[in-house]
Amino acid sequence: MAAQINPSILSADFARLADEAQAVEGADWLHVDVMDNHFVPNLTLGVPVVESLARATDTPLDCHLMIEAPDRWAPQYVEAGASSVTFHVEAAAAPVRLAREIRAKGARASMGLKPATPIEPYEDLLPELDMLLIMTVEPGFGGQAFLDIMLPKIRRTRELISKHGLELWLQVDGGVSEATIERCAEAGADVFVAGSAVYGASDPAAAVRALRTQAEGAIAQASWACDH
Repeated sequence: MAAQINPSILSADFARLADEAQAVEGADWLHVDVMDNHFVPNLTLGVPVVESLARATDTPLDCHLMIEAPDRWAPQYVEAGASSVTFHVEAAAAPVRLAREIRAKGARASMGLKPATPIEPYEDLLPELDMLLIMTVEPGFGGQAFLDIMLPKIRRTRELISKHGLELWLQVDGGVSEATIERCAEAGADVFVAGSAVYGASDPAAAVRALRTQAEGAIAQASWACDH
């Protein structure tokens, strides 16, 4: 099973976003963190920047909406050029309806969970999704330390995905680096958001390749992948 590496532009130079997008050529997706200073205590970017990024790179955009009222705003990010849109279940008023609307507009629908949010209450929603995001730090800022206590949650989520026979991607975001990516992969993740581990490297594209190699090696030996 292939691993996907999504560099997060939260760790990029915002004055050079087009160049920074090109610097990670070969990445599977470009992860775009949208924060509104309400759902999380930070303010980043919005629809106009996503529109500009979509024109500046051929790498598909994976928009992670850490915002209030995603039911209202998420469809606009699809229209702006995002190929995948993640909304947080803690903020969504009608997550099933929202996931279906995102899909109907032609993007992949993803649901995010903050560290304290358990997966089990949302088991029945999984077939409505293309990806599930487990935050491995408290959302809001890049460069945080990975929370090892999220590994059991990743395992439980992978077990639920397998239980229902779903082709559902499992993404992790927060503190993903050479030191942590193998543990995430072993636990069940197959899509990895990496910010400072990529953009803090002297060669971001090489960092993407190295992380992918590590993740794929761990997945190949993981019990959850061997069951497929």
